[in-house]
Amino acid sequence: MTDTAPQTNCDEAIAKLKEFGYAFDEGGVLRQIDPATGKPGKEPYIYDINDDADDNEKHYQNLAEQIPNIIYALLEKSGLSRTYIPFGKPPDRSTFVYSQPAKLAHSKKLLVLIHGSGEVRAGQWARSLIINNSLDHGSQMPYIRKAQKLGYDILITNTNDCRRFYNGKDHPIKGVETSTEHATYVWKNIVLPSDPESVAIVAHSYGGYVTIDLVNNFLDFFKEKVFAIALTDAVIGSPQSNCKNYLKDVTCDWVTSKSPLDTPVSSLSDNIRRVSAGHTKHEWTSYSAIESVFKFFEEKYAQHSNDKKTSP
Repeated sequence: MTDTAPQTNCDEAIAKLKEFGYAFDEGGVLRQIDPATGKPGKEPYIYDINDDADDNEKHYQNLAEQIPNIIYALLEKSGLSRTYIPFGKPPDRSTFVYSQPAKLAHSKKLLVLIHGSGEVRAGQWARSLIINNSLDHGSQMPYIRKAQKLGYDILITNTNDCRRFYNGKDHPIKGVETSTEHATYVWKNIVLPSDPESVAIVAHSYGGYVTIDLVNNFLDFFKEKVFAIALTDAVIGSPQSNCKNYLKDVTCDWVTSKSPLDTPVSSLSDNIRRVSAGHTKHEWTSYSAIESVFKFFEEKYAQHSNDKKTSP
């Protein structure tokens, strides 16, 4: 696993946010800049800048483009390091993941975070929540802080970052051209060689599909090492028949529901356990379920450890 120095343009992103009249306050809430002080004021982000719907959406998208570099800087400030993949390619034609430590090796407990589809990048669950609520609501930072406190090593995937613009054209990044290819590359070239003792996964939305694809392709490793899979309102996909009993044992999906957190919800044909995330909106499920997710992890880790002690 080859680590490369971070290349985060956080200052540039913050400057561009200011051009739009916004900045994050000390609590991580995006605020309108107070003209009198030049600092974040009390007014929140407002989507409608005028009566033109196209202008409003363009303004939102331009502002939202600054979020990834701000999140990357938070990851780095929190002790995570960037590793470019595929290995051996220049950074401007590569994507990257984040980990702590920089070179994973024999982790006692490794936590892997896999976001959903769309515009989110490493360190994000829901871009809209970052903009409209706070960094903690929409980013993976609460999971990272909790994992660090509990002694996990951490690996953050970046499964939507699959293209680069150079030589006047937009190009797919060869070897990691799709979300599933990205995850497979990370598993083959980072996770497996690091030989962790045990692994837990949190995957949101389409990240569930990506996770099931990993289970289908690396079932022996999963059965031996991955003691818990926490999904948040996930797209499951089609687990292979030989994976279903394993998934039933180690997986829980926190789904949208009007019911209180952890209330059982009817399972689908795949028999994966489903419980309420304590929220009715899809993008809120990761934030809403965090305490239950880590309680689930600790219970499953204890079970996994006991099983290892009693196995012949």
